[in-house]
Amino acid sequence: MEPLASTGLTVRTAMSMDPDAVRAAQEVCEVVRRGNGAGPFDLAVVFIADDHAHHAQQIWRVLRDELAPETLIGVTAESVIGDGQEIEREPAVSLWCAALPGAQVRTFTAADVPTKPALDELSAFADAHSLDRTLRGIFFFADPFSVPVASVLDVLADLPKAIDGLDDCPVLGGMASAGRVPGQNALILNDSIMRSGGVGVALLGDVTVDALVSQGCRPIGSPQVVTKAKQNILIELAGRPPLEVVRDLVDGLPEHDRDLLNGGLHLGRVVNEYKPRFGRGDFLIRGLMGYDPESGAIAVADAVRVGQTVQFHLRDADTAAEDLQLLLEAQRLRGPAAGGLLFTCNGRGTRLFEVMNHDAQCVREALSITEAGTVEPPPMAGFFAAGEIGPVGNRSFVHGHTACLALIRPRLPGA
Repeated sequence: MEPLASTGLTVRTAMSMDPDAVRAAQEVCEVVRRGNGAGPFDLAVVFIADDHAHHAQQIWRVLRDELAPETLIGVTAESVIGDGQEIEREPAVSLWCAALPGAQVRTFTAADVPTKPALDELSAFADAHSLDRTLRGIFFFADPFSVPVASVLDVLADLPKAIDGLDDCPVLGGMASAGRVPGQNALILNDSIMRSGGVGVALLGDVTVDALVSQGCRPIGSPQVVTKAKQNILIELAGRPPLEVVRDLVDGLPEHDRDLLNGGLHLGRVVNEYKPRFGRGDFLIRGLMGYDPESGAIAVADAVRVGQTVQFHLRDADTAAEDLQLLLEAQRLRGPAAGGLLFTCNGRGTRLFEVMNHDAQCVREALSITEAGTVEPPPMAGFFAAGEIGPVGNRSFVHGHTACLALIRPRLPGA
């Protein structure tokens, strides 16, 4: 892709399905190098599919030697994404490279992040990594066996409290999904390859990171207030046992929606209680873990507290497709993107949709159409995660069954 709007912001992508890991790495390097004309890359992000995961060190060495990007970050995954293709459970390497004039890239590991969101520790973390009010977004990849990602995100979400003039900071990424036991995943950060932990990059300066999180659910019934709860146990909704509320809700559903209950019922909790009304994107979706038929209590895969507003949700392939399309339509209003990174759940793809490449093609097709007409779709890469990271409201969370998209755009003067 040519530099966008003469800003010099350039993104190149390449994918190789060569069964030989070294040849795959060499191929993607050759493709992005051939298309580049803007000099060295400031940031390279590599996604290595499962079959090549044990060759991560060789791939890293090729990328480092042949591209020499200023910053290199990567993660191994069950499946990878590249420009409209989702390569599921087959050998592949997907590479995303960006020249970011006027922007700065800072790196960190999960071990660098404070364990608690204390203001002094947050300030020390920001100072140590030169983070200031020009922080635009963070990409973070982690090994699910060794990093309490929810706790890390809680800390990163509070960074605006420690940085004067910073309103919010979207964090996007996901959990490595190539490993089935500890030690099988690989994470890359510059000159290091790790088999545990987490790696992150922060983007600052003349760049914009726009985030989209499609949770693929639609609400049923009406919002209700939690009137009794303990930890993750929902005991009362509006003064009634929640199981009783669910039974009444199911009785009123059309037959089609009742069939969808076989795929599981979900609970959405409102992220911003101060809004006058709630709609798509206002709920953080969490699964239900079980229920007690005697008390009518329900266990939720998240903490619940008295006073929260919640609503039950359904999820299916049609709803997931519709939700993603609606969110992408809103992105068209923001003009062309230089490139994008897509992090989707390993429960999506052909495990959810009847067609291959569903999410990748939806993004590609939607972003090739703008108010000004048809444009070249932005270069895209990503992976299927064992837990996706993206913001709902002004905080980032770990999700399941979602598609999280980061779109990179130049920052306009005066923005």
